Amino acid sequence: MVKVKHIMTPDVVTVGRNTPISEATELLMKNNITGMPVVEEDMTLVGVITEKDVLRLFYATGHASDRTVNDFMTTPAVHFDENEDLQDVCNCLMDNFFRRVPVTSQGKVIGVVSRRDVLAYMSNAEHDEDAGQGPFEATSTGVAGQ
Repeated sequence: MVKVKHIMTPDVVTVGRNTPISEATELLMKNNITGMPVVEEDMTLVGVITEKDVLRLFYATGHASDRTVNDFMTTPAVHFDENEDLQDVCNCLMDNFFRRVPVTSQGKVIGVVSRRDVLAYMSNAEHDEDAGQGPFEATSTGVAGQ
């Protein structure tokens, strides 16, 4: 079975809980992402901040200028260990409204798996089988063939 670490995106945009929400929102837009892990300085996962979190609380309060990520983040964060099966992530993404989940190793964020990562894996696996290259294999740095 394919492990989460084989398809995760290792370059993760993160924020700290004391990051101003305006700065976090700018990071989401600049990086064209819909959410990101909230971490301590040592990369320990403490929550997740998403566009939806910001919209929901901004709508309720009407302003966010003096607020931090801590005021908006979802905690505890659903996450997966790097050695868990990809099928478990797929089940989570199908059963919830999540678009991505952090990947951890000993509680520290080391990557993210998004719906798009899973789709890329599936597409590459199908392409490789159609080309007669045998079963698809993932590498430790991501999806082979990307």
